[in-house]
Amino acid sequence: MKLESYWLDTAPRFSSGTDEPLGARVDVAVIGGGFTGLSAALALARRGASVIVLEAQRLASEASGRNGGHCSTGTAQDFGALSARYGNEHAAAFYRAFADAVDTVRSVVAEESIDCDLRESGKIKLAAKPHHFAALEKTYELLRRSVDPDVALVPRERIRDEIASDSFFGGLVQRNGLQMHIGKFGVGLAEAAARHGARIFEDTPVTALKPLGGTAFDVHCPRGSVRAERVLIATGASQKGPLQWFRRRLAPVGSFILATEPLGRERLDALLPTRRSYVTSRTIGNYFRPSPDGRLLFGGRARFALSNPRSDEKSGRILLASLAQYLPQLADVRIDYCWGGLVDMTADRLPRAGQHEGLFYSMGYSGHGVQMSVHMGRVMADVMLGDATRNPWRVLDWPAIPGHFGHAWFLPLVGAYYRVQDILR
Repeated sequence: MKLESYWLDTAPRFSSGTDEPLGARVDVAVIGGGFTGLSAALALARRGASVIVLEAQRLASEASGRNGGHCSTGTAQDFGALSARYGNEHAAAFYRAFADAVDTVRSVVAEESIDCDLRESGKIKLAAKPHHFAALEKTYELLRRSVDPDVALVPRERIRDEIASDSFFGGLVQRNGLQMHIGKFGVGLAEAAARHGARIFEDTPVTALKPLGGTAFDVHCPRGSVRAERVLIATGASQKGPLQWFRRRLAPVGSFILATEPLGRERLDALLPTRRSYVTSRTIGNYFRPSPDGRLLFGGRARFALSNPRSDEKSGRILLASLAQYLPQLADVRIDYCWGGLVDMTADRLPRAGQHEGLFYSMGYSGHGVQMSVHMGRVMADVMLGDATRNPWRVLDWPAIPGHFGHAWFLPLVGAYYRVQDILR
């Protein structure tokens, strides 16, 4: 079993990086070479801006290369809860932003001819308890009436049309969803940005940001410094660099994933007839989907801990037990990969994007980053070029998490609370 990301291990390496000097001045410096930063760089370069991307490690090697590969409509919060808190108009706008984000991924792949095994799949949320299905029925009616007439409800007697398991009491299908090899997509996105003129630097951490007035900064790295007329912070939950203001507003939650051995077409067809992306309704739930080469990728917040080899291995054992519970047919399956990564959680699990003390930023995707990061990269390119109305999250404030100063000491407490909630609800 490899303790590394299946996506990164099976993707080609980026071949268009540069070791040339940073240069004296650029229109935009993008800090962070994940999907947000690369998408922004592509959009800006296509419009003639001079852009550099500064990535501390390998491109897309953090959240963008360590997630479950789900690219679907739907917010991290239940739509009913969003409507109750923000009103139906804002809730519908947030929901549509996620739907638009899926469309953005489709268009980027098509426009740039990115080879990433893209396929239409849709998503189903699986009710883990009988009353969870009753809640899904209410959500279905609200979505169908308010914002998404293409949703579908699957009762328990038909759940085996979706998954060969007796563990679930029905499900809610959202048809607007994709699957792709996110490692290949990340490399393809970077190659496209470079092809349009963006200069991309791997292994180039930012060590300091010196404000020059307005939105201009001197950006300092070990290889030198560059003046940028605008800076986009696209680092997610990164613990590197002079970004304390952002760290106080994000909880870096570990999420962990297994990749089984290849199962073969016949076996996968029997287990997952529709081959959707799947997510369970528990607070500490699981998510899973087939891979392009016929594996099952099965993940979740198995432990409220950060990722490292020892932590990943412990989490893998917990995930394997959950997999055997839901799909006992796979109790003895070989596991080829196990890895973890950080999810950049906000307190309300909604993204944040805008401007702080001259710095532009977009992050906090809270487990829905595959599509939203790509979309918000394109959106923030528009914002930096003068159209602030393109940002759907501009209406949200973003206070610091009380008692949080960058190190998420409270994660075990949060995990204990959520485990109690899963028992009670």
